[in-house]
Amino acid sequence: MNEKEISELRRRFRADKSNIARVCGCCVNEKREIISRFDQSLALMGQEDAGRVQGLLRKSLSGTLDRNLVDIPFETSQVAGGEEHGLLMTLRSSQLRDEQALDTFFQRAAQSLELEGNYLILLAFDAYDVPYRSRDGLKQEDASEEVFSYIVCSVCPVKLTRETLGFSADENRLCTLAADWAVAAPETGFLFPAFDGRSTNLYNALLYTKDTARSQEGFVKAVFGTPAPMPAQEQMETFHTILADTLSDACSYEVVHAVHDQLRGLMEEHKAAHVEEPLTVTGQSVGQVLSACGVEPQQVEAFERQCDAAYGTGADLSPRNLVDPKQLELRTPDVTIRVSPDRGDLVETRIINGARYILIRAEEGVEVNGVQVRIRDEQ
Repeated sequence: MNEKEISELRRRFRADKSNIARVCGCCVNEKREIISRFDQSLALMGQEDAGRVQGLLRKSLSGTLDRNLVDIPFETSQVAGGEEHGLLMTLRSSQLRDEQALDTFFQRAAQSLELEGNYLILLAFDAYDVPYRSRDGLKQEDASEEVFSYIVCSVCPVKLTRETLGFSADENRLCTLAADWAVAAPETGFLFPAFDGRSTNLYNALLYTKDTARSQEGFVKAVFGTPAPMPAQEQMETFHTILADTLSDACSYEVVHAVHDQLRGLMEEHKAAHVEEPLTVTGQSVGQVLSACGVEPQQVEAFERQCDAAYGTGADLSPRNLVDPKQLELRTPDVTIRVSPDRGDLVETRIINGARYILIRAEEGVEVNGVQVRIRDEQ
């Protein structure tokens, strides 16, 4: 799925757009025990409460593609007869009215999720009459291409609020408000099936994770029957480790900055071109950048081999999961320097009288703890 398709579905979760009539789910305690089940009509909840429920479901389609929102592919054998895929299909085809399928799903999810404290598992079904879109991007609401039927899941922590001082309008006085249980934004969730090319794709699902450092391995295995993809944060840490280990002494500031600058440039060009498909690179394409920086061929080959071993041979990687396009940071045990990502040219490294230095060109506007200072000419 691309960002435009995700946004199109996300707009469904509003009172005037959604066909979601009800939400079902369960409450799970810290021992992974299901302590209650519910099946609630949104129409009977009132507009404000229904809007909040839809907001929780919408959150499971939010965040950055390839970081918070990750594609989960199914093998052909899974679609043909896999137990996990079959359960998802039953939930979808029954519009969440098959009690046995719901019980099985809730039990699997509750036993596999690694969350602290109590949480809710929310499920909703929606049928989207996809409007026809011409080549120039204009929609024709009265001309439908297909009905996209899907389920969306949100796993939300339930946290106990603190007892606090408040104001009672009914009693016109200050008083203590009792502690209560409040539903927080989802930690994870998913959409099934995927909405690829604005059409149903039964071979994919879309996983949401709030924390880009966690993979929700057990949940992904239990629900989709497939290994969890490497978390975005782990992808970046792995990339940094591979660079440092394979380049060794050749891993200079100039080389790392060149890789960062090249990937950041690709992201900016991709955004400016308004390309719908996600931008990806491979270990081999990064290896070409290293070669252009003068890194020895054997080191470039070692880098590419390590990338294939860590991510999969020829794996397509999101540049956003390899470098941070919003900052360039240099760090020593005692000093941290943050540089605007497009001004890496202000920094250089030198060895002076046997000591290693990081030099930053500073012509004007230098401040120390908010105080403007001048750099003196010692000569």
